[in-house]
Amino acid sequence: MATGSATARGQGQARRAANSKAVAAAARAGFVARGVIYVLIGVLSVRIAFFGGGEQADRGGAIAEIAQKPFGTVLLWLLGIALAGMSLWRLSEAAFGQAGPDGDKPGKRAMAAGRCVFYGFVSYSVLSYAAGDKGSGSGSSDKNSQDVTAKALDWPGGQWIVGIVGAAVTAAGLWIAARAVMRKFEKRLKMQEMSPKTRQVVTFLGVFGGTARGIVFATAGGFAIAAAVQHKPGKAKGMDDTLRTFADTPAGPWLLTVIAIGLIAFGVFSWANARWRKV
Repeated sequence: MATGSATARGQGQARRAANSKAVAAAARAGFVARGVIYVLIGVLSVRIAFFGGGEQADRGGAIAEIAQKPFGTVLLWLLGIALAGMSLWRLSEAAFGQAGPDGDKPGKRAMAAGRCVFYGFVSYSVLSYAAGDKGSGSGSSDKNSQDVTAKALDWPGGQWIVGIVGAAVTAAGLWIAARAVMRKFEKRLKMQEMSPKTRQVVTFLGVFGGTARGIVFATAGGFAIAAAVQHKPGKAKGMDDTLRTFADTPAGPWLLTVIAIGLIAFGVFSWANARWRKV
């Protein structure tokens, strides 16, 4: 009995540590950084839609855009540190559970662990670029996708592997879009602390932005499936080429513009998360 009580106290202390003000601040800084990246990707996409050009509408393009600004290196350091904070928060969720009644579910923890790795990688890329490694973080997402796909296709069963990964990315994109439309994000936000007008705006940003983000992911996954079926790594596309594909549809640059505005909306929604997310 005493052992059980000690274990419970230990778990409670660990959970309080995970929910400390420092971790909460790290999470909120991470949401600000994520918002900056998505807003810049959206802005770059609008430029491409109407003016073309060789700018990359992906994370690398966003990093390069920041680097060109006054005090760009300082801003990149701040961005990278903030993204490391996001990774730390996701690690705490994986270890101790997420906020909310179902935060201890294994699936939730596994997703948090995956996000921890992802944001850790993004943070490393940004910080490496800030430290002078210009080949890190700013590389073309399209070339990286094609290089990885080409290597995977050469493995035994490589077509199946690439196809399964593509299907998983497509499913994740559809899942992201569906959850946005169903407004699942509302239960993770302190909606009661918002004014009615603010709540309406945040809900719109979450639905519109999340749907656009999900469509981009699902489309990129579709290209990976095509690369697997046709055994052509060149069919795989990163975010930049995926976004440019929308401009090649009959809707022309207007469809890309809608998606781009949606990504900007998701960036602003990320800033709303920095203010009202339950962490």
